[in-house]
Amino acid sequence: MQNAAGPAFLADCPTRLAVEIISDKWAVLVLFGLSQQPRRHGELVDLIGGVSRKVLTETLRRLQQYGLVERRAEAPRRVEYRLTELGLTLVEPIEVLTDWARDHGAAIADFQETTSAEDV
Repeated sequence: MQNAAGPAFLADCPTRLAVEIISDKWAVLVLFGLSQQPRRHGELVDLIGGVSRKVLTETLRRLQQYGLVERRAEAPRRVEYRLTELGLTLVEPIEVLTDWARDHGAAIADFQETTSAEDV
C-alpha cells in the first residue's frame, strides 16, 4: 500500500537514504572536500573547520559504508580518501546546495536575527 503523501515518506524509500546522508552535519562537507582531489585525513581536518579527528573518522567510515568514499592505503602511514564513482554523482547536487546557501544565507541570517530580536 502506498502512502497517500507520496513514496518519499515511506520508510524504505531511497529518498530517505539520500536525506539521511546529506543531513549529517559533516558528510556534505567531507564529500565536497573530496570533490577536487583525494585527501589525507589530516588534510581534511585542516580543510573542514571545526571537525574533530574522531568525528571525521566516523563520518568517513559511514560514507565508506554507503559506497561514496574509498580509503586507499598507499603505505603504512599514507592513507588517502577519495570519492567513488557513486560519490562523484553527489558533487553536482552539493554544488547546487552550496550556491543556494551562498545566495540565500544572508537572508536566513537576517530572518533569524529579526525573529530573535522580536522574542526579547
